[in-house]
Amino acid sequence: MIYRLYNFIIRIYGLMIRWMAPFNTKADKWRKGRQHIWKEIEAVCDQFHHVIWVHAASLGEFEQGRPVIEEIKKRQPDIQIILTFFSPSGYEIRQNYPGADYIFYLPLDTSENAEKFIGKIQPKLAIFIKYDFWFNY
Repeated sequence: MIYRLYNFIIRIYGLMIRWMAPFNTKADKWRKGRQHIWKEIEAVCDQFHHVIWVHAASLGEFEQGRPVIEEIKKRQPDIQIILTFFSPSGYEIRQNYPGADYIFYLPLDTSENAEKFIGKIQPKLAIFIKYDFWFNY
């Protein structure tokens, strides 16, 4: 029951952000950032190998997890880091962060998106920084 309610609410959330985009800069950045997300991922997914996926909701969470990313890369340079953000604040400022091999927005947390995303990146490990929790991921 809770899972179904969550999935219903997350879809409404996605629709509301799209509706608010013309009136709200942050919502517009959120929408535009995910507009071609699957094309971006599919363009490089055949290059993924030995992936660790690190997710940060926004810039603050990224800064908390940054030492972990850098230590992983230092100890295992062959590991690829895929970094995702939920918020435009983190993505826009860190989209060229050299410690990650690939940086994307996290697709909206639907079961279909989660299955597709994880299937494409095939992470060996997923690290969610701080308290960020996505039911489907």
